[in-house]
Amino acid sequence: MLRLTWVQPEDLIGHELRQAALDGREPSRVAERWQAAGGREAPLRAGASTEPASRYLRTLAEDLLDELADLPSRLEEDEPTDLEKIKSLCPNWPSDSRTSTPPPAPTRYEAAWLGRAVGCLLGKPVEKLPLEAIRQLAKATGNWPLTSYFTARGVPEDLLTAHPWNRRSATTSLAENIDGMPEDDDLNYPLLNLLLLSRHGQTFTTTDVAHLWLDELPPGRTFTAERIAHRNLLLGIEPPHTARHRNPFREWIGAHIRADVHGWTNPGNPAAAAEQAHRDATLTHTANGVYAAMFTAAVIAQAATATGPHAIHTCLNTGLTVIPPDSRLSQAIHHAIQLAQTHDDFDRIVDALHATYSPTHHWVHAIPNTALITAALTHANGDFTGSICRAVSGGWDTDSNGATTGSIAALLTGTPAALPDRWTAPLKNRLATSVADFNGTGFDALAQLTYVLAHDLPHSLTPLEATRP
Repeated sequence: MLRLTWVQPEDLIGHELRQAALDGREPSRVAERWQAAGGREAPLRAGASTEPASRYLRTLAEDLLDELADLPSRLEEDEPTDLEKIKSLCPNWPSDSRTSTPPPAPTRYEAAWLGRAVGCLLGKPVEKLPLEAIRQLAKATGNWPLTSYFTARGVPEDLLTAHPWNRRSATTSLAENIDGMPEDDDLNYPLLNLLLLSRHGQTFTTTDVAHLWLDELPPGRTFTAERIAHRNLLLGIEPPHTARHRNPFREWIGAHIRADVHGWTNPGNPAAAAEQAHRDATLTHTANGVYAAMFTAAVIAQAATATGPHAIHTCLNTGLTVIPPDSRLSQAIHHAIQLAQTHDDFDRIVDALHATYSPTHHWVHAIPNTALITAALTHANGDFTGSICRAVSGGWDTDSNGATTGSIAALLTGTPAALPDRWTAPLKNRLATSVADFNGTGFDALAQLTYVLAHDLPHSLTPLEATRP
């Protein structure tokens, strides 16, 4: 039996009920009707329940999803998705202009690509695992606090039975079996955005993103909001309605993990980076799901030209200028910074974040994950190893959090040489992917292409030819 994840109506309704409570709607009557009919809650960690619902329940779920979408939100004025409305709420929106700072060299982009891959790889084996399981697995091998990749060597069998590694990553992402960078959506989306900019430039539209996905992104390589958007496009629904129609994942982390290229290609220009990220994000996300992408793109744009030992704090503050100050995401980021500045023990910070968000937010939701990334970067003062290890040790969406944190912290170092060999050597300058012709590409080649796209330089090769090793 095929139980395709992230699209079954009887599973979506549970996620939408939780989303409605978070974004200021009143879903209690709809919830009562679903429960009275025998409807189940959404799976806690899996993408689909194990058994299909009856035809009646499935039809009811579809009707209730549409009913929930029509409910008014008390947060609508504070959390718009429209770009001009967002900008009107941001009193310190940065000026949209190139700075006089010299553009970063390709080596800085290589550091960022490597940092993104390393952070992702560190988090892959423990993705979906509960926080306590991550701690126990690391402690069992003397790797706590985290300082290196996870390993199965020395882990007691009973602990592995209770908390097995992530099924898809166990054979490619532990210290003893890493052989290049394995495929992951956290790297696939930056590759897709290189294609996007190669074909359409920085004036691309959300519809251009949709066409690119239909041409180049296998639906089986998508999850949550991105899979829903794929489905909606095939139903003939136009952007930005693709982000809203029966999509309970529209404030999850998917747009956030697509933001790096928008920051990389707008060095020193966080406003342009945020606007670019907005056009990408609104294919799949709304409100705080979009803000997370805009925040990240602006942080990265600032980091691309930043210097100094405390630059990370300026970068994070810059990111806050492009999201509504009264939004739930802004409040969560401020909370994370305050915790990181108050406590020396990062475990205490993580425990506080989990106590605040885990009871109400899914582990892939953008708000808690962005808060954790912010706390990790703040607490580690942007240090590469300290930042990625803190981000991954905090749980939730470990590979995505490691990837974004690694991208930012590595970009601040300015050079691949500043990244410890124990992190980068196992990658062997090789990335696996199902996106276009990028499979086997080196991070140095990706950096060169990113540099070309960022500065609109003439080149004789097509983007794909330029990235072949």
